[in-house]
Amino acid sequence: MNTLGDISPETELYIGLMSGTSADGIDAALLAIDESQCQLLAHHSVAFDAHLRSQIHALCSGPNTNEIEAAGAMDSHLGELFAEAANTLLSQCQLAPQRISAIGSHGQTIRHRPPGSNPQPFSWQIGDPNIIAARTGITTVADFRRRDIAEGGQGAPLVPAFHAAVFAHPQHNRAIVNLGGIGNISWLAAGAQTLGFDTGPGNNLMDGWILRHRGLAYDANGEWGASAEANPELLAQLLKHPYLSLPIPKSTGREDFHLGWLDVQLENFTTLQPAQVQATLALFTAETIARHITQCPKADAGGELYLCGGGAHNALLKQHIASLLPRFSVESTAELGIDPDWVEAAAFAWLAQRRLKGLPGNLPSATGARRAAPLGAVYPA
Repeated sequence: MNTLGDISPETELYIGLMSGTSADGIDAALLAIDESQCQLLAHHSVAFDAHLRSQIHALCSGPNTNEIEAAGAMDSHLGELFAEAANTLLSQCQLAPQRISAIGSHGQTIRHRPPGSNPQPFSWQIGDPNIIAARTGITTVADFRRRDIAEGGQGAPLVPAFHAAVFAHPQHNRAIVNLGGIGNISWLAAGAQTLGFDTGPGNNLMDGWILRHRGLAYDANGEWGASAEANPELLAQLLKHPYLSLPIPKSTGREDFHLGWLDVQLENFTTLQPAQVQATLALFTAETIARHITQCPKADAGGELYLCGGGAHNALLKQHIASLLPRFSVESTAELGIDPDWVEAAAFAWLAQRRLKGLPGNLPSATGARRAAPLGAVYPA
């Protein structure tokens, strides 16, 4: 991470705010962005408590009683929390709001229904950007996904454009694998078109399973999963999920991969111990990633694979991925200059900068949109 003292007063600064599918908290990242650089300068995170997290998950699973009331109230509440995270980051960096060109806020996804899953596709993120702009005094860009859907795209993943801008190499094939609640890949083959798509579950099934059985938010370093053997019959059953055989580009979410779905898959595996299920879920995530990467052009030549997101800290996942993809080196994006915990927040700071410059933020090769377009709505301070 760079220091603020290294940055010219003329350099534009942006803040990215992100809460992912896991709904475990807010990541706030401060970036310096111009035509020649995209540097992570500082960051701050805010964890959601168990009650708030369960409320968000309830909105994601719907339908619920008084769902519109609950969504409206949560939209306002999260707007305040996102604003507070940005203000705390500013305070820690001793920066005035006027020094920040814009905030890019992804918000919190509560429903993602891309084309093919709904006659009227949509993607809904909450965390009111009006509140963020009002509380911080900083122009805020939000609602990034719906323009891509309006252009015929999936609305996801949006990070491949950022990955291509900051991580691509002219001679090396690179895969950037984000292991958030849902897994996604940016395929950056040397001299070829960038591809991007969701692979299926990232951490969300493992997180939900360990929370149910051990009261923990996540499997630290994959240690619980590593304490047992994966069950090959259950793995084969999980790999039958229809999403996994859909052609790319494609996107998914908690609507497809959740504990309710897992419980149905487990109906014929009642003798398995919880740790065995956790071990199988880790291998399931790794298998979905490996199988999708091997479908990408030039993947048979191997290359470099870089992990980001919370799953980058799961040693068991990393071990499985490396074993399944022996032609690839497997590291984290820290090797490329951005800590794996802050890549997604950084991406939305970058997307905000693109929006203010009137530049496209999506990649049709990743989302399936008819054309590249500026993403996001602008909420002036």
